[in-house]
Amino acid sequence: MRLTTGALVILQLSGASAFAKPSLLNKLIPSGLFSTTAESNGGETAARDFGSDFLDEDKLYAESTFPIKPDNLIFRAKEVLAADCAIGQKDDGKCLAEDFKFQAQVIGPLGREEYLGALESFNLADCFDIKANFFGFHVDPMQTNRVWFFNRVEAKHVGTFMGAKPEGKEIVYPPQTLHLDFNEEGKVTEIGFYTVDRHQGNTGGLGGAFGFMYGVGKPLPIPECQPYKRSKRFKLLSAIGEIGKRFKKNKETSGKKTN
Repeated sequence: MRLTTGALVILQLSGASAFAKPSLLNKLIPSGLFSTTAESNGGETAARDFGSDFLDEDKLYAESTFPIKPDNLIFRAKEVLAADCAIGQKDDGKCLAEDFKFQAQVIGPLGREEYLGALESFNLADCFDIKANFFGFHVDPMQTNRVWFFNRVEAKHVGTFMGAKPEGKEIVYPPQTLHLDFNEEGKVTEIGFYTVDRHQGNTGGLGGAFGFMYGVGKPLPIPECQPYKRSKRFKLLSAIGEIGKRFKKNKETSGKKTN
């Protein structure tokens, strides 16, 4: 059952006032439209089946042969991210597997020693007061040794970084999605991250160390360290597509006039 056109119009015109009156909504919206359960013929409720495009996560977790269960793996991920470990920076890399690799949107893959050396050279902890703001931890049901999560980094520039003297600037990152892969011993085999909304924050949509560089006005002079811009070829293709749309519209209009 669907909302009638009249009901939709009323909802649009009434705005917030409609949502302040549950009785009005009950009259306009069919019962159970937004319910998470569906009534069976016997009057009992059953979980709604959304179809085969949605994974049965519990079933996949139960079938997994990876020895560390989802809740324990998420706990382990948080241990690795905590300040006393910091993904290998504070525990001399003990949490990292020998075959560890760092794989980000632009940089990587980097091996264990390369990764630790790169972090030491940037010295971000002394240059910025950083709050990582991790959230949304979830084990991938199709790759059960992987933990996905997000962060929304907030930082304050407190030390000289790449020649930029601290002025207390507040740096806000776009949301980033990150992953940690583990082996059966609970050591990290891979970490990676990607920005997921380049329109937020004040780092030009950049993440990782590149975000700090851009944030203090010291981006590297390479395209990867600059905010995204459409290439000339992409602009040309877009222009050609727009011209094609206008030509088609003019042709259709001319045809109607002729008829």
